[in-house]
Amino acid sequence: MEADAEVRRYVGGAPRTREAAEQKFRGLMQPVEDRLAMWATMLKPENRYIGRCGLYPNLHGGKKVAGEAMLAFYLARAWWGRGLATKAGNAFVRFGFDQLALSRIVASVQIENQASIRVLERLGFVLRETERGVRSFHHFELRRPGSRG
Repeated sequence: MEADAEVRRYVGGAPRTREAAEQKFRGLMQPVEDRLAMWATMLKPENRYIGRCGLYPNLHGGKKVAGEAMLAFYLARAWWGRGLATKAGNAFVRFGFDQLALSRIVASVQIENQASIRVLERLGFVLRETERGVRSFHHFELRRPGSRG
């Protein structure tokens, strides 16, 4: 995945060599707090790693926002278009609201990434703001059912 330019297209980076990817991931290996992290995503019937998905802390000004998390999904191209990002996203949304008692889950998507935007819309996320720049992003949110926003 890290070497695939199409996969890397909307995540802000050029393709990486295996060595560069391994070095990057070693640096990301931190203790997990409150189960908020990107988790290996496995296709169970084949016991195959296909990417990573999860909820991680929502930061504002370098500080964690209490009761909030960010949703992300990153799958190998061979697994695109099969509904797997939607399935994983749905599982993490339920986990965030039901198990972690989050009040809000947010997500940011580069505006050209129509496939990820459709996933978020299927999950019920609402567009809250668009940030324009060298790379432009839509910022989405999903509030805990029954909460005020």
